[in-house]
Amino acid sequence: MPVREALALLTTVGGARPLSARALPWFPVVGALLGATLGAAWWAADRVWPPALAAALVVAADLALTGMLHVDGLADSADGLLPHAPRARRLEIMRTPGIGAYACAVVATVLVLRVTALAATGPEPFVVAAIWCAGRATVASVPAVVPYARDTGIASTLAVRDAARWPASAAVPAAIVASVDAGVAGLVAVVVTASVVVATIALGVRRLGGFTGDVLGAAIVLGETAGLVALGARW
Repeated sequence: MPVREALALLTTVGGARPLSARALPWFPVVGALLGATLGAAWWAADRVWPPALAAALVVAADLALTGMLHVDGLADSADGLLPHAPRARRLEIMRTPGIGAYACAVVATVLVLRVTALAATGPEPFVVAAIWCAGRATVASVPAVVPYARDTGIASTLAVRDAARWPASAAVPAAIVASVDAGVAGLVAVVVTASVVVATIALGVRRLGGFTGDVLGAAIVLGETAGLVALGARW
């Protein structure tokens, strides 16, 4: 089932499943479910522990539920996209198991930002669900408009040019839910999330000629983080 494929790729739930482009329309649904679970965990943890500790536990739960797949993509993308190198060398770096200084710095910064952004605001479960939904909804439409950067790879099965483009539209109801729950801050958080996802994909296209699975994972993490930072602003 396509939903099982999406769950298997984006979370540690669903078991091992072959991946195909038919899973893409389910990305927003899985994102919303994952975000809702984390939002509920944030609400519960905030009633037991101080804000900083509750936030750290939510970030840890996210890493556990996603199997750290997206953070791994962020690390590989940082090492491949940020230094000066030709396209072939960038792709080679991103396939190397080890990580470099760029990956360490970027991942550490992102994790700190996620914890502090959550700690800076009161629990907003519906906004978290909306942010997680919007990030994956935007990513789900990428294969329909952006070429795959490699000849082969795990994400190559998603590279179907006639894949549905509409999943990104799921960001609209996500924005509505966020704005109803948290006003302008919620709306801005979702818009920022989608915008940073698009910017990350654009960087991948510019430096690799297309997307890879690592770039998609990096886009999700960076989009979510930017959304949380926007939510934590003094509105």
